Amino acid sequence: MTQRTLVLVKPDGVMRQLSGTVIQAFEQKGLKLVGLKMMVMERALAEQHYAEHQGKSFFPGMVDFIVSGPIVAMVLEGPGAIKAVRDLMGATNPQDAAPGTIRGSLAVDITRNVVHGSDSPESASREIGLFFRPEELVSYVRPVDGWLSE
Repeated sequence: MTQRTLVLVKPDGVMRQLSGTVIQAFEQKGLKLVGLKMMVMERALAEQHYAEHQGKSFFPGMVDFIVSGPIVAMVLEGPGAIKAVRDLMGATNPQDAAPGTIRGSLAVDITRNVVHGSDSPESASREIGLFFRPEELVSYVRPVDGWLSE
């Protein structure tokens, strides 16, 4: 089933010049990039994005970190995209992330873990809507798309 999911390269990933590496990992997996932008997230958007964690002890620090510098937001599309992205990112805590995953290879600690990815179809839909207007997402067919459906 073709899905769309949101991925953010967090400020630590952008500052360490890992945005291209992260994008490349997802494209090499076969996921299609259908939306991309760089921005500094405003606090109100960050609080809305992380609303499910409001009231938890780590919420203020998480919000402070995500607004501390530029991020790269992207929408990826493909069969089972949400699980594919989550698997490729690795565990939230880099100490638990498998070698070869983005976090296992590149992340420093649980806060500075390079990437965020939607964790469910519902989250993906909500999060994509926070960062992208429908007209900012591009639909196109790649030659490989035909091969994937055979």
